[in-house]
Amino acid sequence: MHKSNDWHTILNGKEIETSRPMSVPKYLASVLVCAVLGSIGLPTSAQVVQNSQLTVEIDELKNQQGQVCLSLFASGKGFPSNGAEAVQNRCVAITAMPLFFTFENLQPGSYAVAILHDANSDDKANRNFIGIPLEGFGFSGNPIIRTGPPKFNDAVVLVAGPSTNIQIQLNYLLGG
Repeated sequence: MHKSNDWHTILNGKEIETSRPMSVPKYLASVLVCAVLGSIGLPTSAQVVQNSQLTVEIDELKNQQGQVCLSLFASGKGFPSNGAEAVQNRCVAITAMPLFFTFENLQPGSYAVAILHDANSDDKANRNFIGIPLEGFGFSGNPIIRTGPPKFNDAVVLVAGPSTNIQIQLNYLLGG
């Protein structure tokens, strides 16, 4: 019959003697452990990119007349006055001071915001005869305004994570 130290296997109806039962080689188990441990913390193509939002607090509004128009730019192309080049444009009624507005569904990255206090709600930036703005305006980063609008890089803000908050001070030249 069977010896106690022998291993027997049935193959095609016949009993055969083997040296030991079939098993997973130790090196294969080691490879599996290393592969699992090595992949911890590595990004995979199945991960979802989370959209971000940018909330803008608008300060120094002179009054609650008219509307505030905001343009969000992802590059210097068109910044700050060509809204057609903006990623998003919105005009909102002034309901409170300070006023808050949120741009949603943004990819993480660099953006700049341009704001106009359109006090007479005519959807344009009114200027005097030499081109000086008659209505309030502001930009992300609150750059110092000297002889013209800032460059994109002077107003850039990094949007990262689920939510980024910024504060923009409006400027009124000539009393606005």
